[in-house]
Amino acid sequence: MTHLPNSLQGRDIRFLMHPVTNARAHERTGPLVIARGEGVRVFDEDGNAYIEGMAGLWSVALGFSEPRLVEAATRQMERLPYMHLFSSRGQEPSIALAEKLVQMTPEGLDRVHFTNSGSEANDTVIKMVWFWNNAIGRPEKKKFIARLKGYHGITIGSGSLTGLPGNHKGFDLPLDFVRHVSTPHHWREAHEGESEEAFSDRLAAELEAVILAEGPGTVAAFIAEPLVGAGGVIEPPAGYWRKVQEVCRRHDVLIVADEVINGFGRTGRMFACETYDIAPDILVLSKQITSSYQPLAAIVFSDRIYQGIADGSERLGTFGHGFTTAGHPVATAVALENLAIIEERGLVEHAAAMGRILQAGLRRHADHPHVGEVRGTGLIAAVEFVEDKAAKQGSTPPGRLAQAVAAAAQRNGLLLRPIGEAVCFCPPLIITEAEMEELLERFARAMGEVFGA
Repeated sequence: MTHLPNSLQGRDIRFLMHPVTNARAHERTGPLVIARGEGVRVFDEDGNAYIEGMAGLWSVALGFSEPRLVEAATRQMERLPYMHLFSSRGQEPSIALAEKLVQMTPEGLDRVHFTNSGSEANDTVIKMVWFWNNAIGRPEKKKFIARLKGYHGITIGSGSLTGLPGNHKGFDLPLDFVRHVSTPHHWREAHEGESEEAFSDRLAAELEAVILAEGPGTVAAFIAEPLVGAGGVIEPPAGYWRKVQEVCRRHDVLIVADEVINGFGRTGRMFACETYDIAPDILVLSKQITSSYQPLAAIVFSDRIYQGIADGSERLGTFGHGFTTAGHPVATAVALENLAIIEERGLVEHAAAMGRILQAGLRRHADHPHVGEVRGTGLIAAVEFVEDKAAKQGSTPPGRLAQAVAAAAQRNGLLLRPIGEAVCFCPPLIITEAEMEELLERFARAMGEVFGA
């Protein structure tokens, strides 16, 4: 495809390197340039409208034109456009948001540390846990256990926690402080005839075996998404979280719940830790915390961890870590307004109701000969495609069918995300019943284009 050099597409190809993109393929095709957004829809530069079926990147809870968030940002920009949090400096929005997050998150999480993104937050978690273990006299307890297909970011540290080959290849990752255990995907990974409970028993035993092989005195934390997001929307099997938490508690291994995608209503509860009965030591939040109108992430953690870090900072003279714009007052002001709107408008309950429509609508395709599995909960879902349904065999080349369906959906005015063999859904929390039915109808049309009526 040829683009005029002075067009937006041509200038993009000439000057901009995109994340998570095949650069040579991008040079050939150019970008889809989005010009504006309104509600659950975005519009390209030619005026074509699309339902944003992925809420941007799992993140725009309130849609693309919430005036109260714009007003909150403007007010704060006029009053105090910037102030850092280094060296005991404070500002009201960040103090108020920290208090709000402690009040609304699961019991036992008492302190907050801000960063700008989920990747930075998980990278910071690594450093916090290392600092804490050093401070309390356990300098050998530094290893992290994560999961294959888990996604925790793309910095050197958080990218090592991530369990996706595409984020490792070419980067010399993962680093050797991380061990990866199996994906909790019953449909794909269970043995023939193995129940969900038995599968969970096997995965919990695997986790314990890794801890014992490494030595419990060297394993600091187990990090996982309550429901896997960017690895393809994978729900935990029955009993999974109860069993793995028991293993972690038995060996004094911290539990880090990465709710960067899951948090703030996505699973039909405020936090997925409530959905799956998880009691984390550390909770990582981002994306929907501001509806991505501003970059922000938060680490909410136990007083036990705080006290050790505080003692260590006293001995060393500082906790020598932070980011210039972490806890930015405009971002935290927007987050406070965003959370107020989610609560005032009952959007968590609304997401649960709309999620039931989404899940039921997608499951109408479950018997299709090229649909291997439909999965998800609340307003997050995936449809996985296969060439051979009985053998659960994916496409050749890998991802071909998912990419074809996502491309057909885009032609039909619906933006989705192909991940591996699956197409993923994560619409804004504000989506209405009529808009959900329109989303489902456009997806059905895309299926028809790819596979025939």
